Amino acid sequence: MRVDFYDTTLRDGAQSEDISFTLTDKLRITEKLDDFGIHYIEGGWPGSNPKDLQYFRRVKELPLKNARIVAFSSTVKPNSKPGMDPTMKALLEAGTDCTAIVGKSWDLHVRDALRVSLETNLKMIGTTISHLKKLGKTVFFDAEHFYDGYRHNGEYAMAVIERARDAGADVIVLCDTNGGAMPYEIFDITAAVRKRVKTKLGIHTHNDTELGVANSLMAVRAGCSLVQGTINGYGERCGNANLCSIIPNIILKMDHTGIGKDKIARLRELSLFVDEMANFIPDKHRPYVGESAFAHKGGIHVSAIRKNPETYEHIKPELVGNSQRVLISDLSGESSILYKAKEFNIDIEKDRKIAKDIVKRIKDLEMHGYQFEGAEGSLELLIKKKLGIHRSYFDLIGFRIIVEKKEKSHPVTEATILVKVGDKVEHTAALGKGPVNALDNALRKALHKFYPDLKKMDLVDYKVRVLSTKDGTGAATRVLIESSDGKHTWGTVGVSENIIEASWRALVDSIDYKLLIEEEKKP
Repeated sequence: MRVDFYDTTLRDGAQSEDISFTLTDKLRITEKLDDFGIHYIEGGWPGSNPKDLQYFRRVKELPLKNARIVAFSSTVKPNSKPGMDPTMKALLEAGTDCTAIVGKSWDLHVRDALRVSLETNLKMIGTTISHLKKLGKTVFFDAEHFYDGYRHNGEYAMAVIERARDAGADVIVLCDTNGGAMPYEIFDITAAVRKRVKTKLGIHTHNDTELGVANSLMAVRAGCSLVQGTINGYGERCGNANLCSIIPNIILKMDHTGIGKDKIARLRELSLFVDEMANFIPDKHRPYVGESAFAHKGGIHVSAIRKNPETYEHIKPELVGNSQRVLISDLSGESSILYKAKEFNIDIEKDRKIAKDIVKRIKDLEMHGYQFEGAEGSLELLIKKKLGIHRSYFDLIGFRIIVEKKEKSHPVTEATILVKVGDKVEHTAALGKGPVNALDNALRKALHKFYPDLKKMDLVDYKVRVLSTKDGTGAATRVLIESSDGKHTWGTVGVSENIIEASWRALVDSIDYKLLIEEEKKP
């Protein structure tokens, strides 16, 4: 059976505590999900905030190859005409051909949350879906709290999804919104629905009992052919079902189709990338994609896996882009570098010594806090520098930053910089809103006359992570900078115990990468 995967990281996942994706984050994650092979990407709720509406405008500019973008919304309000309903207007303004509509399927919610009659709720659902279908939209109907509703009033819960079916919904998604259902309940209820409803069924589960993945798999086993979830299980409360576990389970373990195994080999890369965009420290103990998922420390285990990895590994780690690790002697890394080099159009397949040298360099940098997931620009520059195929566009002679704060006034920051381009020295100064902004402005000002293409480039995001809280204000700091020239977006990274120096390193890589892009355009 083919199973479609529907990612809601950008909406449901963004409701996770401590996550706040920028617009650029959302667009970069969209590109990664599309490249991975996700079938549907729920971009947000256009009626809920300006950023989501802006996302739907910008995402149309991306050259997506696999995914269809979905706009999410609720049903029309009671006794509201779809053409006049503000929620429906915002949904249509998103301009997507796919829409997801959430409706109540638990009678308790209809009475206590919506405070309308059961029949009015059915009418709201039917009217909304019918209106969207008349406009030619693909409609996913999310039957919110379906499993709770089925247990308490099965007749009404079924009436809800039958109304959605009759109105023309393309997919009916059964939701365990509170995350409290048991796997055997999910299977039995889903199987009962499958017998009565022939429309394509989907599953949406939460992880409040740590059964989100198991419940999704049981729903597939009972007849669902679409699975909703988030990367790394991000989501409200305890999170949503984790696609990073669901996808390999369905494809590799249950032998369904949907995403090619060549794509699944990039699963760990996807997981780490989204972690970096969320500014989260990756959980090394995650199944399949965690750093420790195929790590071995016990003497008996190490002895056995050296003879045959199957003794203590349930799959080959390479199938999900991970690698086997023996904690006293790390064996991983080279294949990942060969893969990334190929992605950068660099052929080092025949020179394994170079690959090993690059791995060693990366490992040395990682020891000092560098992380290259989400910083592809820095990684490509590192590889090319190691190969001696990247030239230096400028050299720093020195810089100075002054921050002045007077009573009852905002701080004033000035950066002075001295750089050398070829045999010419440029000395300039600039103001900024803070030290990094001032340094960025001064460096650009110094380089614009030599490299006018830098005027097209903007710093669009800046993230800081303190790597060790025990060292207080003297802790090493990792800075991730995202830059864009309107056509390309790239990440760069810098690490230092001095946050200005860490920022400088990331900033220089960012500018270097832009100049590299321009150089490669030349015939």
